[in-house]
Amino acid sequence: MALKSIKGNKARAFLTMLGIIIGVSSVIVMVAIGQGSTKAVQDQIGSLGTNVLTVSITGSDVTFKEDEANQIQEVNGVEAIAPTISGRVTVKNGQTNVYVSMIGTTSSYLNVRNLQLQSGRFIADLDHENHSKVAVLGADTAKNLFGLGDPVGESIQVNGTSYKVVGVLESVGSSLGTSGDSTIIVPLSTGQRLASTTDIESVYVKVENENIITFTSRLIEQRMSTIVGAADNYSVSSQKDLMEAASSVNKTMTFMLGGSAAISLIVGGIGIMNIMLVSVSERTKEIGIRKAIGAKRGNILLQFLIESVVLSALGGLIGVGIGVISAQIFTLATGTTIAYSVPVMLVSFAFSLVVGVIFGVFPANKASKLDPIQALRYE
Repeated sequence: MALKSIKGNKARAFLTMLGIIIGVSSVIVMVAIGQGSTKAVQDQIGSLGTNVLTVSITGSDVTFKEDEANQIQEVNGVEAIAPTISGRVTVKNGQTNVYVSMIGTTSSYLNVRNLQLQSGRFIADLDHENHSKVAVLGADTAKNLFGLGDPVGESIQVNGTSYKVVGVLESVGSSLGTSGDSTIIVPLSTGQRLASTTDIESVYVKVENENIITFTSRLIEQRMSTIVGAADNYSVSSQKDLMEAASSVNKTMTFMLGGSAAISLIVGGIGIMNIMLVSVSERTKEIGIRKAIGAKRGNILLQFLIESVVLSALGGLIGVGIGVISAQIFTLATGTTIAYSVPVMLVSFAFSLVVGVIFGVFPANKASKLDPIQALRYE
């Protein structure tokens, strides 16, 4: 009877379900985007290496030289270190100019950061010792300067000075909104000259085993405190710390987005209640006839409650389908990573059923309390 009643008023039934459909689909899409964003950030950070620590100098008045950075190599559990200095430089090939990140580092950087070479070689220890004007280009930098050609062996201008390209890195994509491919890597001594400073900004540390990363991190902190003093002058962070921080931010955002979308489910429930109240008024005579031929109060209550639940259940099912399709269209259109959550889909659907029950009780209760004599006389 509930299905027959809905079928008899298709347009009204669809408009009644619209709030639920929009609510459920919104929750699924928002959560899928939020969780996809979390996963993408975690993957990007994880790709940097779960056994890598970053020692950064945070004090503005602190001097941290290469020989001091090399002391970190002596800490137990440390496999390799790569001191770095960074800046921004203008790189030119012919008439093509690009403004990119410059990293001055040592030969161990390739291994510590788990990078791969597309062609040529990486910075050698001899390059650092001789202050050689050689450079390794990031994938985007090489493409922008040389197109599809091989840059290895070619000369480029870095801040107006000629450098020889010795290698090109494989693409690493972007991490935390920063492209890892728009870079140029030079020997540490050369980078210090380009940045006009001999201070080391950060040291990437590869730990022998990721199981001892916390223990090694504490040992490095102790060593750094003897070198640069107060804890405010430095920080030692792992990729795990970054992943947890990024995940926490994204979870909060996902919760807020999902919560905002869930409000429309409640609005949809109010819509169902309004239409069911109208339905009770329209079918007062039918209720009177049913009561006159023996229908109990419970029968009438159940009939209208079932109608309400069927409306919300159908709306929930359609909403899940539209939510999945919409999320798929979104990722195809924008290239954004999404992650479907089956528990969220089930909770959204279950919530739509609960909404149907809660907002259906009042109209159903009103219908069940109608006096049969008054109902039969109603026109």
